[in-house]
Amino acid sequence: MSELQGFFFWGFLIAFGAIMYAVAPRSDDEGGFFRGHDNQGRPASEWALMMSIFISWIFAKSVTNAANLGASYGIVGGLAYAAYWLSIPLAGVVIYRLRTREGATGLVPFLIGKYGRGAALAFSAAILIRLFNEVWSNTAVVGGYYGESGSFNFIASALLFTAAVLFYSLKGGLRSSIFSDVIQAVVFVLFVIVVLAFVLPAHSAGELLGQGTFALNSGLDLLLVALLQVLSYPFHDPVLTDRGFITREKTMLRAFVVAGVLGFAAIFAFSLIGVHAQLTGIKPGSNIPAEVARGLNFAGFFSMLVVMVSSAGSTLDSTFTSLSKLVARELPLLAGRLPSAKAMTIGSLTMVSFALLGNLPMLAGTDILKATTISGTMVIGLAPIFLLSRWVIYSPASFHLAFWTGIGLGILLAMNLIPASWAIGDGKYAILLGTNLYGLVLCTAGFCLPVVLGRHRLAASGNVA
Repeated sequence: MSELQGFFFWGFLIAFGAIMYAVAPRSDDEGGFFRGHDNQGRPASEWALMMSIFISWIFAKSVTNAANLGASYGIVGGLAYAAYWLSIPLAGVVIYRLRTREGATGLVPFLIGKYGRGAALAFSAAILIRLFNEVWSNTAVVGGYYGESGSFNFIASALLFTAAVLFYSLKGGLRSSIFSDVIQAVVFVLFVIVVLAFVLPAHSAGELLGQGTFALNSGLDLLLVALLQVLSYPFHDPVLTDRGFITREKTMLRAFVVAGVLGFAAIFAFSLIGVHAQLTGIKPGSNIPAEVARGLNFAGFFSMLVVMVSSAGSTLDSTFTSLSKLVARELPLLAGRLPSAKAMTIGSLTMVSFALLGNLPMLAGTDILKATTISGTMVIGLAPIFLLSRWVIYSPASFHLAFWTGIGLGILLAMNLIPASWAIGDGKYAILLGTNLYGLVLCTAGFCLPVVLGRHRLAASGNVA
């Protein structure tokens, strides 16, 4: 990259932040800052909500992981990662039921009422970790287009990008996040089309779709992991679930279903960048899109950068707003208190704190795929907690037996302590697949045990037929 091109790329990051700050609406009250309402108190439109869900779940790390897996396993890898987007329609259906049949106004209040404050506290800690991971895993992707991991350019660009997103997020909270998401979604789609136009004509459709084998040692194991984790994965992501409570129920459900379908298609399409890399002999690595982009001309490389910045920006601003809502409005509920009158100030300070702390793993250099697979295993216990909640009146024990079983298995997996006998197949993700399958069975059994024992005791005492 020439010096002039370098100035252009750095100027783009500055311009991105300046433009987003200029166009993002300001929120003067909590309705706008935490719920995305406009100045007249109206919620986001169905179209805006759909676009916001679509782009805020197209993380920069997601498109990077999709391409990386496409390079490793062909279309099987792309399908494996795209399968996570089935989480969105599932979440929409579950949240619709929680709102219409159980009167839920949010996941934390729902958990307090159904499983107790201890359950809500454990859940809140889990999503704090999730949101923490979203900061560094997205800023690191942007940094990869400016320099090698750990280099000055890598770190400086990641921090500059963080600051750009932070400033416009502070201006309007969730309202500015949804507004900017619409812009970023349009930009993302347009530049993905440009990138694909640069790359894919080098191969026929048959070549691209013919890469990959549906076998456990060729990526099918990861596809099965994704399908298992879909049952729990969406519920520990407030970037997604917060948007399930800000509009009318049917509006929300339609937006979630359409956003999920579009997200699946977009991620699979981008995974073909990785298939192209495989066909051209580029070795699989941690940032295949950046490797492919370096082989393009200036316009192609810049288009790839725009794709990453638009996807990372939409996720990062949503992460900041979810963090502010969790800390300022939901954590006080755990102590039995109403949110502070200074909730917006507390929320803003939370954004600033996580903008700083959340980049520490990026500085240390961490594999971004681990932010998905390991955390996804840790929360497999959320599947029965939300999917089977209609059969529970009040059971803290059900929550804790399911939740902590999943957390324990996730920790053992991260420490490579899962026994080899749990492996399913002999592929790279054999242990991961076994842990998720057997773990889901254990979590579900743990959830059901107190319910079954409770009914048995009632039957024994003669209180039920």
